[in-house]
Parts: sequence; C-alpha cells; structure tokens
Amino acid sequence: MSAPAATAPGKLPLVVWVLAVGTFLMGTTEFVVAGILPDIAPDLGASVSHAGLLITAFAVGMIIGGPAMVLATLRLPQRLTLVLALLVFAAGHVVAALTSSFTVVLAARFVTALATGAFWAVGFVIATTTTGPANATRAVGVMMGGLTLANVMGVPAGSLVGHLAGWRGLFWALAALAALAATVIGRFIPRTEQRAQASVRDEIRALHQGRLWLALASAVLIMGGVLAVYTYITPLLTDRAGIPDSAVPVVLIAFGAGALGGTAIGGRFGDHRPMATTIPAAAATALILLALIPLSTTPLAAITLIFLMALAGFTINPVVTALAVRIAGDAPTLTSALTTSAYNTGIAAGSALAGQALASPLGVTGPALVGAVFAGLTLLPLIILAVTARRGTARIVAQSTPEAPAPEPRETAEAASSRS
Repeated sequence: MSAPAATAPGKLPLVVWVLAVGTFLMGTTEFVVAGILPDIAPDLGASVSHAGLLITAFAVGMIIGGPAMVLATLRLPQRLTLVLALLVFAAGHVVAALTSSFTVVLAARFVTALATGAFWAVGFVIATTTTGPANATRAVGVMMGGLTLANVMGVPAGSLVGHLAGWRGLFWALAALAALAATVIGRFIPRTEQRAQASVRDEIRALHQGRLWLALASAVLIMGGVLAVYTYITPLLTDRAGIPDSAVPVVLIAFGAGALGGTAIGGRFGDHRPMATTIPAAAATALILLALIPLSTTPLAAITLIFLMALAGFTINPVVTALAVRIAGDAPTLTSALTTSAYNTGIAAGSALAGQALASPLGVTGPALVGAVFAGLTLLPLIILAVTARRGTARIVAQSTPEAPAPEPRETAEAASSRS
C-alpha cells in the first residue's frame, strides 16, 4: 500500500474512526467473558476456574496467532483482510453460540483471537499510512481509544446483555455486530492494491533492528505493570480501602476514564516528542504504583491513584506502537502484530506474577509492588531508545556537509520522528 498524502494537522480521516469502532467491538469480546463466566461454566459443564481457560485461550491466540495470521494474509489487499477477519470473528461466535461443548467454545475463542490479531495489526498500519507521519501516533491513539472504551462501556454493557439474554444471546449479538462492521469496513476503507511490495522476508528482516525490540519491550513492561494491579484491583479496593463491592464498578469507570485520557495524551503529543512523552509517563506510573502501597487505605486516595495510574500508564501505549511501526519502515505489518502480542504478553506476565504476590505475605499490596517494578523497568528500554535516537540525529547532521552526500529521506524522517 503506497503511503498517501499526509492528512492536515488536527484532522483525522474517517477510516481511522471506522477502525476504532472495529477495535471497540473486538476489545469488548476479549474482556467481556470475565464478567459472565459464572453463566457460561454450568451451561458447558465446567467449573468457573476451568472456564477461565476461555480467557487464556484468547490471550494465547493474540500472542501467537496474530503474527502468524499477518504473515498468512500478507499478500491480500488490506481491506479484504479486515473484512475476512471480521467475518471469521462473527463465525467463531456463531459456532460458540450453537454448541454445548466446552472444547468447541474454547477452540472458537482461539479462532476469534486469531482474527482479532490480524484486524488490529492491519488496522494499525492503515491508520498510520492514511494519516501521514504528522498524525500517525494520534491515529493509533484513536484506535487504541476504541479498546479503552471497550473496557469502560462495552464490557459492562456486554455483561448486562449476557445476564439478561444469556451468554449465547450475547454471542449472537457480537456475531451480528461483527457482520455489520464487515459491511461498513468494506464500504469506507479505501481500496488498495495487493500488498506485494513487502514480502515475508522483508517483514522478518525488519525485525533485525534493536530499536524495534526496545519499543516492544516497553510495551510488554508498561502493560504488565498496569494490568498487574488492574487484574487484582477488587481485593485492594474492598479489603484495604474499605470500598463496598457494589461500588467497585464506579472505580473501574475511573480507571477506564484515566486510560482513555492517557491514550489521548499519548496520541496528541507522541508524534512530536515521543521520548519526552513516554519517559516521564513511565516514571510517574512507577511512583503512583508505589504510592498505592501506603496510601490506598481510604476510598478517595485509592480511587485517585487508580485513575492516575491509568492516565500515566496508557499514555505510553500509542507512542510505542506508532514508533515500532515507524521503525519497521516499508515492512510494518508483522511489527504491528508483534506490538499486540507484546501487550498481551505483558498482561499475562504481569497478572501471573501479581497473583503470586497476592498469595504471599505482601497480600493485597503485592500486585502494586509488582506493577511498580514493571513500570520502573520500562524506563530502561525507553532511555536507550532516546539515547540511540539522539546519536542517529547527530550522525545525520554530521553527514550533512558539502563533502558528504545528502542523507536518505527515510533515515532523516525516522531520526526526526524519534527525537525526544
């Protein structure tokens, strides 16, 4: 897909908002199962703990299957890939709604995760190329905002539908919405040529860059830090802060509002000053998580810190996603899929270690300590990225002399976009 002309600053094309709606739908599916496990488990003859594998299967599908599906569809037109992903997503929910076998539902969840990974990866590439370098991070922020809204609005609404109409009714509704989204995507996503410019070898060769893996490591660590706390936020709020169980959803809304605000901040400022945006945000996230340990003993303090944690932590996500795609240059699709895998890897690692900490003598403050360590470690790859970006800029300036040839446009753009 050839890069189109850059969009005027301050205005994003309609395609970005359409992709954000698709991200909202798929993000709702990923997380809504957690709220209806007690309804699904007895219907499929499984315990609630065993039914939790439905969440694990989706995460594994996103981590492993996303990059694999991107390589498998690399030569397909991007619009066709998005439409097929949504149709497979819809079919998976139809199969799950029709069966009484836990194994079949588990397999259907894995397949829908493959489709989700392919949709997000290709969607991020389309969003960044249609907006141009000046608005790329903002476009990614809008798409990721759809995922954040899924947690704030989609998951509670989906859980309510699941309780009222049954989990099968919810799955039928998700299938219908996915089919509708496929129709809309087919209508509004611009037609592109077959993606023959970048081969599988090109996509894999793009991974041979150290700066790319630094960006992916940042994604793993910051998401692991924030989700380590979010996964076990209920015992912290009820047992330590004294918040009633009935009020926990209000706190989750505060978390979602903070995440939405952070995504907007990162999308707004990350294009011009990526390192100056992400490094302070990572440091702030670590300090806020540390503050949760001694200060989360009152409802007001706990809710405020949870909001600030999400605000600071989610500021980093759109920036490192857009930076990773930009570093990949002309072969960004596999890299885009790997950023999604990185976030899901962070979720899995952070929540697993937080669970161990919760069962330790640290108790309900254990996840906050794990999260603070993860967020603090995020500073390492970000600082290295900032240093290497400065060195790259200095090298380009040194080469720009009358005796030296002019720098390559792509190298100049990459160094400028990574300037702290």
